[in-house]
Amino acid sequence: MSKKVRLRFAPSPTGGLHLGGVRTVLYNYLFARQHGGDFILRIEDTDQSRYVPGAEQYILDCLAWCGLQPDESPFQPGKYGPYRQSERKAEGLYGQYAARLVQEGHAYYAFDTPEELEEMRTRYKTAENPSPQYNHVLRTKMKNSLSLPAAEVQQLLDAGTPYVIRIKIMPGENIHFTDLIRGEVRFATDGVDDKVLLKADGMPTYHLAVVVDDHLMEITHAFRGEEWLPSAPVHILLWRYLFGEDKMPRWAHLPLILKPDGNGKLSKRDGDRLGFPVFAMNWTDPTTGETTKGFREMGFLPEAFLNMLAMLGWNDGSGQELFTLEELIEKFSLERVHKGGAKFDFEKAKWFNHEWIKQLPVGSYQDQVLALFRAAGIEPLTTGSTSTSPAGSATPPDATNAANTDPATALDTVAGLSEIAPAITGPAAVPVFDEDPLSTSLNRPPLTPAEEKFQKILELVKDRCHLLTEFVQQAGFFFQAPDPATIDLSPVRPKWNEAKQQFFVGLIRQLQLATTWESASLEKEFKEMAAAAAIKPGDLLLPLRLMLVGGKFGPGVFDIAPLLGREETIKRIKAVLALLQS
Repeated sequence: MSKKVRLRFAPSPTGGLHLGGVRTVLYNYLFARQHGGDFILRIEDTDQSRYVPGAEQYILDCLAWCGLQPDESPFQPGKYGPYRQSERKAEGLYGQYAARLVQEGHAYYAFDTPEELEEMRTRYKTAENPSPQYNHVLRTKMKNSLSLPAAEVQQLLDAGTPYVIRIKIMPGENIHFTDLIRGEVRFATDGVDDKVLLKADGMPTYHLAVVVDDHLMEITHAFRGEEWLPSAPVHILLWRYLFGEDKMPRWAHLPLILKPDGNGKLSKRDGDRLGFPVFAMNWTDPTTGETTKGFREMGFLPEAFLNMLAMLGWNDGSGQELFTLEELIEKFSLERVHKGGAKFDFEKAKWFNHEWIKQLPVGSYQDQVLALFRAAGIEPLTTGSTSTSPAGSATPPDATNAANTDPATALDTVAGLSEIAPAITGPAAVPVFDEDPLSTSLNRPPLTPAEEKFQKILELVKDRCHLLTEFVQQAGFFFQAPDPATIDLSPVRPKWNEAKQQFFVGLIRQLQLATTWESASLEKEFKEMAAAAAIKPGDLLLPLRLMLVGGKFGPGVFDIAPLLGREETIKRIKAVLALLQS
């Protein structure tokens, strides 16, 4: 490619960032990095009625969490600014191009009021045409500069009558282009309506703005969802009229992300109904105060989130499923992007997260998990002994308890997102997957003994966790002793007898005298005592687990005791033994 590759992501700041939008970012980013090009963030805020305060910063935060930092943006401007369409509109850019289209006969003024447009849709509605469009047929019946005498048009303009500018689509033409994913795509103009290019407030619609901006920003490739395919004829004509079709970016229309059953595009409502997120991060509607949960707060790692998104509509043909960002940059190709939609499978998404939790060093996500523990009311880094659960608390720590706290707030304290946004003004970097951008610092001080213990515990339970939030459920008992009164002892009470009671009395004495406090020796002594008492070890392991953990879950009991320590282990055995004796 002789010209430097430049791609852009151009979201509207109207709400949460859908996972389909992040996939578009990812594919743009991969292609740009693969070809030594630039990745640009451009804010398309042409629809001021739908503009939501805070949405722009939210988009930036999402990209920062994912590690997909743009080379140019409103926060890191280059020589192709402004990077917000509202600011470009203020410079008069779009009005000039719209006026030129009118002067050259490719567009026209339309003075129709909203009421007149609604009347048109009602009057001309038929069984054959249930949704009448403002097109080459009906424009002659409406109030515009094509249907009115020139003198009347001038009078309306001089009087300041509100108007929009519409593109003039001529019937009987065939328009085509080569899509980088779909190949040759053709359209007949007979089915294309006269889209509004410039609104009455002077703001451009997407159709005009995207063409003008892509030209002025020297965009070479434009990747967008397949829902924009019907708009392609309008955009091609605008390129033809304004800049020449040879100047057009090369287009790739990405397949939709579909509902789990494959029946339609995945929406927020689907996520709400089925219990999974569709936004990258929590989004709180500033008007209603309603918060929609995101993948980050659900407990996903950015590495897993990106890996999962990359595979929704693409594969490298080798059968490999786990990719680092560097591997994706190396192996991604548009030729391997599917034409058909990709079904979203939340269980598969959790599988990706589970694999990344297992593969990454726990230090890379330690801080996020620590924040979740603290949000659940558990402090893992105290220097004293393990705390006791508050009276009446549920034991073991329940994952829903952690979820009912505010992980979003908790995660924002992890090298806070407020600290990440300014970092985007620096040189763009390719994130390395064994370092989490939210928590890892190259100058991080050596681990304290409490942090070392915390990491050992995370390492011990990580194979059991599909989500970061599950660490609280799987490891909370290490830091917060189960309340004996809440432990369900029904699995052991029916078979409890004096021999077992005396075994555990003897075990307490043995633990007090043990000279080596490590897993193998503790297990060896336990089994030797069981043999001497003529009791099967299996009949004793469940009571021991309930004593130490508070439930039938967790890693091996002889891996748990060394981390609990001698004093805490004995204390927990005594507490439950007293209940079983009563």
